[in-house]
Amino acid sequence: MKIEKTVVVGTIGAGYAAALHGNGYEKVTGINVRLKTICDVQTALAEKILNRYGYEQIETDYHKLLEDPEIDVIDIVLPPFLHVPVAIEAMRAGKHVICEKPLTGFFGEKGQENVGNTVPKSVMYETCLAEMDELKKVVAETGKKFMYAENFVYATPVQKAAEILRAKKSKILFMKGEESLKGSSSPVAGKWNRTGGGTLTRTGTHPLGGMLWLKAQEAAARGEEITVKDITCDVGNATFCLTEEEHQHIAARPEDVEDYGVISITFSDGTKALCIASDTVLGGTKNYIEVFANNAALNCNITPTDILNTYFLDEDGLDDVYISEMLPKKLGWNKAFVNDEIIRGYMGEMQDFMECVAYDREPASGFDLAYDITRVMYAAYQAAEEGKKFVF
Repeated sequence: MKIEKTVVVGTIGAGYAAALHGNGYEKVTGINVRLKTICDVQTALAEKILNRYGYEQIETDYHKLLEDPEIDVIDIVLPPFLHVPVAIEAMRAGKHVICEKPLTGFFGEKGQENVGNTVPKSVMYETCLAEMDELKKVVAETGKKFMYAENFVYATPVQKAAEILRAKKSKILFMKGEESLKGSSSPVAGKWNRTGGGTLTRTGTHPLGGMLWLKAQEAAARGEEITVKDITCDVGNATFCLTEEEHQHIAARPEDVEDYGVISITFSDGTKALCIASDTVLGGTKNYIEVFANNAALNCNITPTDILNTYFLDEDGLDDVYISEMLPKKLGWNKAFVNDEIIRGYMGEMQDFMECVAYDREPASGFDLAYDITRVMYAAYQAAEEGKKFVF
């Protein structure tokens, strides 16, 4: 009889992402995942996560998790400005790290307002690179695993597309990826000093990460080295033109961030990719990656899917039934989420991460991808501000 290995997890942060990760942990197979400690200064949030996913205890000081010899992995689901410093502390304390997206960003000095309109994007770019380079040294020095929770990499259609591309040794000629919605429900989403950017940072990071990863799969399968050569970018604020009445269905409230962004990427082999992100799209979330290769065309449709279509005239009995994301009502026809934690990759990433720790291998989504996504994102902001191509 095979004895399952045990991986002990401590999670720092009890917000929305902690639940997404919890849904993934629940479905890990072949490994015993012990959820030991959930840490948050808001104990009410921590209690909800503990009760729902079976954590053993609550802490309000994350240093207690770093000092716990039983904990193998620190799962960081904190606000982005804390990702790098906490990851550095955790790895130096001998822990493997799971880090939510984005890896980092530029947030200005403490209490600094209007960051997005006053700080040159070139300064932001250089600051982010310096911070990531510091973390890169720690990753190398400690030998601990840095696992980047980019769920688009593990989304089931993207994983299948990668399998096909590797098998056929396809040359990807053009990709288009998008994550668009009606805006964030977070009250701080419109502030650069809290989010490190607008819709590109919050949502565009997903299709960007998925496309960069697919290009890396192509390069490995074909024995090539492919990098990002240059990019152009356009950002804007489409919702500024709305009256208050017209704004009632759009959640986007940008102050010094963008609510629309498009990045055009040229790779070193001359091929192209287009990343789209917007806070102007009603009807739920729009998540996909389209791949056009020399011998294949692949449409990775992540949300909405057509597995289950629902129609309701009322919402009786549906209070606790999750139908879809970013829809205000469940009435009429909807494309319902089915096995959302699987299709969107939350189970796949946690399965991969737990196996990496248990069997000492590297994750599909690791530090190099996290670094490249942030590097491209902030180069894009600089390109948009300066109105010219950014060449790496």
